[in-house]
Amino acid sequence: MGGVNVCIKHAMFTFNFIFWQCGILLLSVTIWLQSSKGTSEILGEGIYDINPHVAMNMLIVVGAVITILGFLGCCGTVAENRFVLFVYFVGLFLIMMMQLSAGFLTVNFRSKTEHILNEILYENVVLLTATDDAGKTFQTAVAMFQEKFKCCGLISGPSDWGDNFQNYFMTCTCTGAPILCTSYQGKLVFKQVLGLIFSMVLVCQIRKR
Repeated sequence: MGGVNVCIKHAMFTFNFIFWQCGILLLSVTIWLQSSKGTSEILGEGIYDINPHVAMNMLIVVGAVITILGFLGCCGTVAENRFVLFVYFVGLFLIMMMQLSAGFLTVNFRSKTEHILNEILYENVVLLTATDDAGKTFQTAVAMFQEKFKCCGLISGPSDWGDNFQNYFMTCTCTGAPILCTSYQGKLVFKQVLGLIFSMVLVCQIRKR
């Protein structure tokens, strides 16, 4: 494979290196969520016959595939190996076909997916403002995830906590860059909401039905 354009080679390597790192990140986060005790409470195990661990396993597979393809792309580019790059191309082609199929299904079932997703998230928001034992169990799980993923609330942010905000605001406290922070009741909290992190998981669960 002599005479390969250096710019194209560098661009190819850079893209695949980022692709590879994204796969490792997705794989690491998903495995951590799979092993975490609070995952079921937040994802609403038992609602709509949804099993959160099924979606987690799917994301682990996706993360593994992305990691492998990114690694093959990097190795094939550096070594200028035709066979490795061909395997990489076939893998990307298959992923593209799967994405097109998933996109078609999303268009056809979008309204149903959005309805179930919103209903699950809003039901969980109600638990954030609850004062019973079930609510406290859920709140403890959410607080743990907030602290881990640097976020606050599920849909609207810290206001999702209602009167319980004062009990859990420490897990919302923003200690990062100012652009990530917002002020609520005189305290700096993260702008990002936890619902964004789990929306993809919930959508995967819904499609599995």
